[in-house]
This record gives sequence, C-alpha cells and structure tokens, in this order.
Amino acid sequence: MILRILLPILGTFACYALFHAAQFLYRELTSPLRFIVGPPSPSLLLGNFKKVSDDFDLMSRWRKQFGRTFRFRGLFSISELHTSDLKALNHVVGDNTIYRRAPAQRDQQKRMLGTGILYMETDQHKRQRRIMNQAFGVPQVKLLTEVFLEKAVQLRDIWAARVEGDGSMVDVFDGLRRVTLDVIGQAGFDYNFNALDDKPNELNNVFTELMHSPHAQSYAAVRLAQSIVPILKLFPLPGSRIVARARVVMDAIGGHIVSGSKAALEEERASTGKGVSLTGRRDLLSVLLKSNLSKDLPDNQRMSDEEVVAQIPTFFLAGHETTSASVAWALYALSLHPKVQSKLRDELFTLPTDSPSMDELNSLPYFEAFVRETMRLHAPAVFTTRMAMQDDVLPLAKPYVDQQGNEHHSLPIRKGQIIHIPIWAVNTDKEIWGEDALEFKPERWNNLPEGVKGIPGVWANLLSFYGGPHNCIGYRFSLAEMKALLFTFLRAFEFAPALPEGDIVPKIAGLIQRPNVLVGTKHFKRGSGLPLVVKAYKRD
Repeated sequence: MILRILLPILGTFACYALFHAAQFLYRELTSPLRFIVGPPSPSLLLGNFKKVSDDFDLMSRWRKQFGRTFRFRGLFSISELHTSDLKALNHVVGDNTIYRRAPAQRDQQKRMLGTGILYMETDQHKRQRRIMNQAFGVPQVKLLTEVFLEKAVQLRDIWAARVEGDGSMVDVFDGLRRVTLDVIGQAGFDYNFNALDDKPNELNNVFTELMHSPHAQSYAAVRLAQSIVPILKLFPLPGSRIVARARVVMDAIGGHIVSGSKAALEEERASTGKGVSLTGRRDLLSVLLKSNLSKDLPDNQRMSDEEVVAQIPTFFLAGHETTSASVAWALYALSLHPKVQSKLRDELFTLPTDSPSMDELNSLPYFEAFVRETMRLHAPAVFTTRMAMQDDVLPLAKPYVDQQGNEHHSLPIRKGQIIHIPIWAVNTDKEIWGEDALEFKPERWNNLPEGVKGIPGVWANLLSFYGGPHNCIGYRFSLAEMKALLFTFLRAFEFAPALPEGDIVPKIAGLIQRPNVLVGTKHFKRGSGLPLVVKAYKRD
C-alpha cells in the first residue's frame, strides 16, 4: 500500500528532475556565452555556490585569474556572468525593463518580506516609489536626526556602564543590531521595540537566528534552493520554520503598527473635520500614509492597506541589518587606524553641541570622507544579481579575449541569463581606484581618479546603494543614522582591536557581509560578532 502511494510520487519527482536537467543541458550546449572562461564547477548540485559563500576573497582571486568578465556556477550549476566592466554595468543597472531581479530572487524576497517595494518591478515599482519618496526625502530625514541621536546616546550610556579603567572588551555588533532596531521602530513607525533594554524581544531573536546563527549561511542556501525549485517548498528543510516564524512576527507587529497609525489619523480627521495633516508625527509610516492620502494622488495610484503593511518588513530588515553592519565595519576600521580615529575625533569636537543637525554633521569634510571610505571598502551588500528578460547585447568598455584569442567588444545575452553585479569588486577595483584600492584611506576622497565617474551608483561614485531606477530608496536615512551613531560614539570612546588582525573576517549570509569572529576565545564565541576594546575618552 505504501509503495503504491510512494512510487507515483517518486516517479513524478524523477520526471520533474529529468525535465529540468534536460533544459539545463540544452541551455549549456547552446549558450552564446559558452566560450567565456571561468572556474571549474566542483559540484553539479552546488556549483561554486558553497565555495563563494565560504571564502569572501575567492571572487577577487578569480578576477586576477580570469579577468573582470568570467562565468561561474551558482546553485544547481546555474550559469552566472560576473562582470565589473563599467560600460556593461551601466547598461544593466540603467535598464530595468530588460534586466530585473530573477524570479527566484523575487520569490525569496516575497517569502521573507512580502510584496513591498523590493518585490515590485516596472510600473508597480514606480507607483510605490513615487508615494514613498516623500518619506525618505531630505526634509524628512533632517527631522529624524534627533531620533538617531537619542538612541545613540542610549547605547553610549550602556557601553559606558560596562567600560572600566583602561578599557573593556565589548561586542559592539550586538549593541549596534539592537540600537538600529530601536531606531527603525521609533523613526520608522513611532513604535518602541525596547531592543536596547534587556527585555525579551521576539523580533530581535528571530533576526538573530535567521541572520547571525552558525546556520545562517545554510538557511540562506535552502531559501534560494526552494525559490529556484519550488517543489522543494513541500519538504520541511532546515530554516523553513524560522522564515515562517519571522514573517508571522513581522506581520503581527506590522498589522498592529498600521492599525494604530490609521486609528490616530481617523481621530485627527474626526476632531478637526479636515484632511490629514499628521501634525507632530515624523515617523516614516505617518509620512507615507499622508503621501498616500494626498488629494493630488489619483485613486488608481494609491497603495492599498495590504501594500502599506507590506513595506514594514522591508523597513525592518533593510533599515536594521545593513546600517548595523556598516557602523560595525566603521568602528572596526577605526580600531585598526588610530591616526584616522584621532583625526576624526578632533573634527567631531569642532561642533559645539552633543545634538547636531544633519546639516552640521554633513558639514564636516573628513567625517564625510571617512563614511564614504567605509562604504567603499565595507559595503554591506557585496553583490546583487539581475536576469535578462529578453535577448540582448551587452556592450564592453574593454574587449574580452576568449581562449582562441578572439576579441569580443560586446557579449550576446540570452533571455534568462543571470548577471552577477559585484558591488564590492567595483568599489575596490585597482584599475578604477588605483593600486591602493584595498587600503583604508579617507584622504583619497580629496582627489579621486577620473575613472570613478563611470560607476553607475546613486551616491558618491559607489555601487554601495546600487543605482538606476532601483537604487536604495533609504540611503539618506541610512547615512544620517550612521553619522549620528558614529558622532556620539567617537566623542565618548576610543576603540582598539580585541583580537589579532585577521581574526575578524567578513561573512556573507544572503547578500550582506557581516563581521565574524574566525577563532573563538574564552570571552567570545566563534561566529557573527565584533569584539573591540572600548575605552572612555577623556578630552584634555
């Protein structure tokens, strides 16, 4: 009886696998890019995926070996074209009609975050972004700087209570993940997560398990595999329950936040008898709701309640994980470069206030250069991908020479081809930035090479916030928060390494690089974290 049930199931699964294997073989044998060189694939199932995930520097070594354009294999041996050619990247980044997120990538985002702005494409993306732009504009971010500073001071005081004498070891990454969650709660939704308090916080717990546990990398691989081969969603693979639990928590909090905000708006409308002004409310959600209810916006362009709720998980993750990683890498760079730290601190003290405005923070030239250098060398997202939605021709600034010695001034791209956009590689390319591209030097921003102008980024000639129509909508928010945190911490503390150089390495989970302890000690376990020696700064 059991065999009668299992045999048809197994037969169906085998046919499904054979069908996709035949498709894969046909694509490979007829691919117009089959002449492109690249590393060998050690596994039909994993391709180069595991090696790339385990070794942050592997792509750099491949670029030295194969050049700036080569092919490698992703999960299930799917072909990915890696290119750091700026002409090619400008073509891909600027054209979101041909080059979009792959269906598997969008499916992952939908399962994790819902149908928010990161999921949408083409006209739906433009519609949502038009409404949301007001929430992330310069005037709004200026208003939120005070919130950033308030939370920074709260974490500063927590660290100050732990620091003794000549300094104490502190896992700064743990504190940064908590403070950025509190910031996005307060500045994003006027909601208190109280993550900096030692109270249980379910959202922080699921984020920690999902993004920072020893199994985070394998969970990310499982999510990608399920999105590429949807039938795998039927199986209880590792990490599936955690994703489901994270969505339940995010959706529950999101629904509570939106219902509370809408109730406040209705109360204001009823009490004034006028439209919604949101007087005194400065959080992103309130501004978004106000923009969505504008009389100037046609009804067919408004976002539904479901679409508004869908933005909240995106705010949670994007506004929490990336900024905490950026500030962590900034503090790590300062710990390794005491002269930079001293020079930066001296400039920060030229502001005669503990609560500067965003304009005052942006007026400090060395601070600006330091933040740019951090985002160049330690961009949170190390790569992204796009898929060709139709056949195309990819132009090249530098001809590609194949194994037969033939020059190619462009590459034929078939519909379905994945383009790997190496954000970190472009930000550290020696042909663009010079021979010192891998060195941390804020002074480089006083005299940039001409070649950086060709990088298709939305900010500072960097790819860190991407570019084109899908550039990061919250980059001003992230930079202002980063500056407020660093301003507060650098005026209160000195930072020094707690472990030998080389024991802190980047670890990629999903697309984000996070600081990771390579060798555990009795004080700090191996895994996600950034222990530094923190010492109270006493100004003469």
